[in-house]
Amino acid sequence: MSIVIPDTRAEALARLADDQTLIPVAGGTDLLVHWPARVDDHDRAYLDLSGLAELRPLRWTADALVLGALTTYWDVVTEPRVAMEFPLLAAAARQVGAIQIQTRGTWAGNLVNASPAADGVLALMAYGAVVVLESRGETEEVPLDEFYTGYRSMRRRPDQLVTAIRVPHGARDVQLFEKVGSRGAQAIAKVGVAAARSAAGWRVVAASVAPTVRRCPALERLLAAGTPIRGPDDLLPALDQDVAPIDDLRSTAAYRRATMARVLYHGLRGVVDSVR
Repeated sequence: MSIVIPDTRAEALARLADDQTLIPVAGGTDLLVHWPARVDDHDRAYLDLSGLAELRPLRWTADALVLGALTTYWDVVTEPRVAMEFPLLAAAARQVGAIQIQTRGTWAGNLVNASPAADGVLALMAYGAVVVLESRGETEEVPLDEFYTGYRSMRRRPDQLVTAIRVPHGARDVQLFEKVGSRGAQAIAKVGVAAARSAAGWRVVAASVAPTVRRCPALERLLAAGTPIRGPDDLLPALDQDVAPIDDLRSTAAYRRATMARVLYHGLRGVVDSVR
């Protein structure tokens, strides 16, 4: 493998513009975990962003929490204000691997890895996060719920870097994050659900039940309508419009469907008037 190590963000963007075969790498946790088996990746060229301190900070603005491209899960875990204002992010950060992964893995890396089981993406999408993409001389912002175009594919050109993720401030009276795995920690989700309700309405997001992490508009409409929901089965017609689970080595489609309905129902029961 070959590695290009830029000194500045501007240099990193220039390198990508000149050679769009370069693969940006930050924490490297997704790339390297299966490295011995990824023989085709050994001869590729990588753009190492890990030394760009300007991309690291987590910062607060008047309208958003901004996660830099190198902000790690541990940066979120150790920032008390995040747990107060964005508890789903703190919950997701605690679920991503062991502490060694949390201190090295980045939110932006989780996003561009584009796994349909991504814990971080689940929470970010529930908060209406926006992806900031930069290329040489151009900045583009894409709502995270419009970022993915299919399995492992996204609206990022080869000359673009994700340089930040903006998570807008806002009052939310309901916030839910649940991950179901084969064990309590260090497991890939069989099913993930996040939900938040603000003055703008509901955002319900699902992981591991579709080719991408995705919003669930039919479930959002059902909850917004205030229709009485007396059990998990009442959620299934809407859920079936939103997701398409499959059988794989971690679970079955039938299990995922039933479990998502149960997790959402019991998570909202007693919190939302219509869920009884």
